[in-house]
Amino acid sequence: MRTERLSTSPASIARAASILRAGGLVAFPTETVYGIGARADDSQAARKIFAAKGRPTGNPLIVHGADLDLVKSFVEVWPDAAQRLAAAYWPGPLTLILARRPDRIADEVAAGGPTVALRVPAHPVARALLEAAAVPIAAPSANRSSEISPTTADHVWKALAGRIDAVIDGGPCTWGIESTIVDVTGTPAILLRHGAVPAHEIAALVPLEIRSEQVLASAARAPAPGLHARHYAPRARVFLVEPQAVRATVEAVSVSGQRVGTLEHGAGPSVGLYAERLPSEPTAYAADLYAALHRLEDAGCEILIIAHVPEGGAWDAVRDRLRRASAGLPENP
Repeated sequence: MRTERLSTSPASIARAASILRAGGLVAFPTETVYGIGARADDSQAARKIFAAKGRPTGNPLIVHGADLDLVKSFVEVWPDAAQRLAAAYWPGPLTLILARRPDRIADEVAAGGPTVALRVPAHPVARALLEAAAVPIAAPSANRSSEISPTTADHVWKALAGRIDAVIDGGPCTWGIESTIVDVTGTPAILLRHGAVPAHEIAALVPLEIRSEQVLASAARAPAPGLHARHYAPRARVFLVEPQAVRATVEAVSVSGQRVGTLEHGAGPSVGLYAERLPSEPTAYAADLYAALHRLEDAGCEILIIAHVPEGGAWDAVRDRLRRASAGLPENP
């Protein structure tokens, strides 16, 4: 398959929309990460997403709509909690789980379940594309399944060129980390995945229970994306260590002869030849996390030593991503 690289011009948006309406795959930027889009009301189109990503069929997709009225037409019931959260955060990086209308959303998109994950993105390119396509678009992250999420068109190209029809280059994503996912099918609402919108803000609007620690086997059906054990992960072996242990850990693993990279945060000199240092503020850290992991992967690092980030609610989403990136591997080499 030949993959087109498109700009954000009106002509390119129209071209991408026509590909989507015809059942093709288009990667596009959102404010969180780049998504790989296909019609959510077309089973054949949805199956192409799973094939392109190598994604387990039990991992449901997030459906994106251009506006609230359109999204409401995809569900059986629109509860008060959904209205409160949508009014506060849509358009934006919040995904809501609701009971789906089977006649509007394909079974494959919902991984055969009764619910669907929905959001209205804020990114102007995503919004222009959704408005031009005028159909519901399922769009998980535009990467190979379980690997590092993409925050630039180059990341998408590296992973999916030849597997999708087109990618729209809209520059780097602002948030750099996926949306928060909240199930609003019952009371209290349930936070299933930490993300760009912090839990304490959601809890100020609706009664909230947090179940973000779920770790599911790859073959299990998940109630929402991002809950399987290994996710958001580089191909390298990842070790999470205390910040003060990074140097000693690098020295310990360097005897293997493998290329070692480090990821630290805050001020100070970096450890090692292949080193990334991110800000000590959680939002800024999150915005560059995946890009830093891509840079280390592109440098050929076979082992990554990552310093633990602080405790506290502001770091919840980052800790979740680092935990899943290292899942199944020992915390110390």
